[in-house]
Amino acid sequence: MIAGFDPKKLDALSGAVTIANAVPGTEPLVLAEMARAGQSVAYVLSDGQRIADFEQMLGFAAPDIPVLTLPAWDCLPYDRVSPGADTSARRLSALSGLIAHAEKPHPAIILVTVNAMLQKLPPRDVVSTLGFSARAGQVIDMEAIVRRLSDAGFERVPTVRAVGEYAVRGGILDVFVPGADNGLRLDFFGDTLESIRAFDAASQRTIGSVKAFDLNAMSEVTLNDENIARFRKSYLSLFGASTRDDALYQAVSEGRRYAGMEHWLPLFYERLETMFDYLSGFRIVFDHTAREAAGERAELIADYYEARRTNLGAKHGGQGAPYKPVPPDMLYLGEDALSAGLEAMQAVRLSPFNEASALGKPVIALAAHAGPRWAVAAQARQSSDGERANVFEEAVRYIADTRAKGGKILISGWSEGSLDRLLQVLKEHGLAKVKPVKALADLEKLARGEAASTVLSLEGGFETGDLHVIGEQDILGDRLVRKTRKNRKASDFISEVSGLDEGSFVVHAEHGIGRFAGLRTIEAAGAPRDCLELHYADDAKLFLPVENIELLSRYGSDSADVPLDRLGGGAWQAKKAKLKKRLLDMADELIAIAAKRATRTAPPLMATEGLYDEFAARFPMRKPRISITPSKRCAAISALAVRWTG
Repeated sequence: MIAGFDPKKLDALSGAVTIANAVPGTEPLVLAEMARAGQSVAYVLSDGQRIADFEQMLGFAAPDIPVLTLPAWDCLPYDRVSPGADTSARRLSALSGLIAHAEKPHPAIILVTVNAMLQKLPPRDVVSTLGFSARAGQVIDMEAIVRRLSDAGFERVPTVRAVGEYAVRGGILDVFVPGADNGLRLDFFGDTLESIRAFDAASQRTIGSVKAFDLNAMSEVTLNDENIARFRKSYLSLFGASTRDDALYQAVSEGRRYAGMEHWLPLFYERLETMFDYLSGFRIVFDHTAREAAGERAELIADYYEARRTNLGAKHGGQGAPYKPVPPDMLYLGEDALSAGLEAMQAVRLSPFNEASALGKPVIALAAHAGPRWAVAAQARQSSDGERANVFEEAVRYIADTRAKGGKILISGWSEGSLDRLLQVLKEHGLAKVKPVKALADLEKLARGEAASTVLSLEGGFETGDLHVIGEQDILGDRLVRKTRKNRKASDFISEVSGLDEGSFVVHAEHGIGRFAGLRTIEAAGAPRDCLELHYADDAKLFLPVENIELLSRYGSDSADVPLDRLGGGAWQAKKAKLKKRLLDMADELIAIAAKRATRTAPPLMATEGLYDEFAARFPMRKPRISITPSKRCAAISALAVRWTG
């Protein structure tokens, strides 16, 4: 579907090749064309935030081609926390898929971030032993599965409640594997796996049966006897004799997992491999900002390493257990090594610009360009002459002209709801006969001059050959949807408290007003914990773990005469009780007002037909609004008062 692009031409060109005019939105189509031609493709993105959009667009362009995703660790370099369980599972699942691909080659696409390309990896022969699959009725040694779960980083618990846990009760093995919505209950009779059932982790009740399951490891570090011995030897060789406060060395020596141990990955294996080792048989394609992003990442890694090394040289300033970082070249690829690997594998560079051949490097120019941006043009005209053109009329006129010339039109929206609203407004302005499609193959079946619609995460439309793709933002302008707030993690505490200065007043949900004194690392249960130090009345101190930062909020005033609450005192509880009474009084008043309003009526006001739809179409899609009666609203306020005041 990309005019001017023949994937077979890439095989005839040697060295670094640039595909020019790959405007935003055309990249997935290029990857799909290469995969359909029988070439497995690895696409390196400089920004990991775009992976989800690429997955959706590849599902539209090539639903028959398997797509793997390899994210980077979701923690900072040389952090004290491990990568998240879901991230580790996705990484190991993708690596296992690459190993299987090498054994049985087939067209496939893998999406990799620049950060993931720089990260060194466990050897392929190790990763191949971490995955596991089982089916009901299969003869399996239950103890072997338990050992594999332990080596793969799962935690043994009495009752399985969360991802990464397993429990053994006689001939029943409960496990919660990453990526699953519920836990799995494996029922054995001797060495026969009789049944696999899904169960709800909260109620522990069975909710259905499962025919088979795939197990992915929880960590890239396996704690078997061989790896523990290798770690001890490598650690002492690199850092010298261990000290009594070295919690990492003590934990690994005892066979216990340690938070953040993945940052010492090279000490557990004889060697580490790179993504280039795993991508054998793949044609690597990278976006035009990937090399720049790699340079910035390499600088960040070096900065974090120097910070850790400097802190270690200062005898870690009493901040708990020492942190002895491994040199960056042991754990990461450098910028030069990444560039050399891309050159050696004749990687293809995608550029949105119209570039010409330079220094003898071949360039394939796509016949593609960005489509019209009516919203931007209308805003520019409004700022110059004060009048705003009707973007819907202009878009419908453009669609009609394109269809008259035999071009195909594809109108895309970010969601089903926003697409329906957009099509409804365009229909009111004269657009007709738009067919919904689910895949690019359906679009190719349409006759010349026909129009179709689909849901795609496109920032903007484009044109190539007789295909004209119109994005929602081309007509309505930039989206205003705010990203949902994610749950806080220990790795995110720096950004959470960046707005607090030492001496700032804060409010703890249980202890009241205190003064923030800074971040501290303390020893707790034999392991270092990053905490916020809070001061209260009578020189009392409270150390709040960063993972519980949601208990804090900024105090509304910074005046120096704010009285601090006492830890364990009753003043704060009295304040909350008083506030609870005030909220309940407000609820009573609202109920009385609502009762008065319910007895009054007013004539309905109706918007002019068509104008309201145009107005609503400019807003992002929201969930259906739930009607709340005045009595329900007051009840909600009362419930909020009870919850907030305990």
